[in-house]
Amino acid sequence: ISLFTKTEILATVLPTVFPRLGYSILSFLMFINTVLSVFNNGLVITVMLRNPSLLQPMNTFILSLAVSDLMIGLCGSLVVTITNYQGCFFIGHAACVFQGFAVNYFGLVSLLTLTLLAYERYNVVCKPRAVVKLSMRRSIIGLLLVWTFCLFWAVAPLFGWSSYGPEGVQTSCSLAWEERSWSNYSYLILYTLFCFIFPITVIIYCYSKVLTSMKKLNRSVELQGGRSSQKENDHAISMVLAMIIAFFVCWLPYTSLSVVVVVDPEFYIPPLVATMPMYFAKTSPVYNPIIYFLSNKQFRDATLEVLSCGRYIPHSRVISQIQKPQNKVWRRKVPFA
Repeated sequence: ISLFTKTEILATVLPTVFPRLGYSILSFLMFINTVLSVFNNGLVITVMLRNPSLLQPMNTFILSLAVSDLMIGLCGSLVVTITNYQGCFFIGHAACVFQGFAVNYFGLVSLLTLTLLAYERYNVVCKPRAVVKLSMRRSIIGLLLVWTFCLFWAVAPLFGWSSYGPEGVQTSCSLAWEERSWSNYSYLILYTLFCFIFPITVIIYCYSKVLTSMKKLNRSVELQGGRSSQKENDHAISMVLAMIIAFFVCWLPYTSLSVVVVVDPEFYIPPLVATMPMYFAKTSPVYNPIIYFLSNKQFRDATLEVLSCGRYIPHSRVISQIQKPQNKVWRRKVPFA
């Protein structure tokens, strides 16, 4: 009971590490981040559920990513907006533990979903003749494994293997990186290896292979005198580069902090420096929908149709409606030929 009371006091401590103006700025930035995160990912989920044709095996990863990112926005950014406005984590120990668990869990799900997406794109681009193709069953099994794997690492601190508590400037909660114990140290080592270094290695490998394959395809197109395919490939390459850059902007600071804490547990990290990697990670729900969803023309058309309440009609659908009567006439003439 005494340990619980001590942790609860720490979870509601008044701000002493950051000026009031600094908390106000962080609150404003997190408010913008919350609005964009909830709107962007809510839009992705709405569009995909209203268009069953979009629910292809590869796209289920994007739907899963949108769900986890939406939860990061609600459980992470929204809570931090309120606590920064107050200047302290004033909502108690239970809320602190819940926020730490939720952000950890859904953040890991997003990271591992991006890893799964990179791996499957690698298979599509670099191994087009592979015997095992991506199916709805395979994609669902992959996502179930990801969500279950991440749940293990998020639940473990609730049962004593590490813990959740206030971090940085004391307005958000996360893993107790500053706790100096062998139990916490063993968790952080394995957590960093399996939940950060391994996924990042897979993503770097997969997308580097994808870029190499696309460049080879561009060269072959140039030798054949083609241009249209090359333009499409150039767009695809730019999107892959955007994915890589956005991924590292989001997760590299957090991974670096994890590695530093694991390598040198006694290393002092200033509160603001310890806080910033978490804020970078919380920005991923803003641009993930833009990079992985709205950059695709099919998704973009479906989104415009939803936003316009059905008044916007995609160009491809207009063409199909024009050609449909012609196809019917052609079919009717066949028996008389």
